[in-house]
Amino acid sequence: MILKKALAYVAAVAAMAAAAGVCVVAAAYAIYAGLREYLNPAGASAVIAVGAAVVAAILAFVTFRKAQPRPLRHDEQNLTTRLFDLAREKPVIAAGAAVAAALVLLRNPSVVGAAVSAAMASRAREHGRKDGRHEHRRR
Repeated sequence: MILKKALAYVAAVAAMAAAAGVCVVAAAYAIYAGLREYLNPAGASAVIAVGAAVVAAILAFVTFRKAQPRPLRHDEQNLTTRLFDLAREKPVIAAGAAVAAALVLLRNPSVVGAAVSAAMASRAREHGRKDGRHEHRRR
């Protein structure tokens, strides 16, 4: 039942896309025929191509503008975002901190294990589990 409904939606979307394509081609041909009265065929074709490029650019601009996520407020930013912002603002301090962290890790590899286990524990806490495992529900 769900598969039939999904296939019906896909067929409907494909039919609408085909109809829209036919309409665009018909409109372009009508504009071409009108422009051919004032321009030679090559000029009319060029005007149609430029018009299509402008429409595509405007649609791309509108689409990508809507797709950009809203910026996070400072209190909503996680630690990683704050660290990257700090690295962008003060790259010399960030490079020094990276070198210091590398030296600490080279001297004491057990710190890596502690950092990884702390990161895993925080991830598990975010997902509501204390032991780090995920619950799987059966239906």
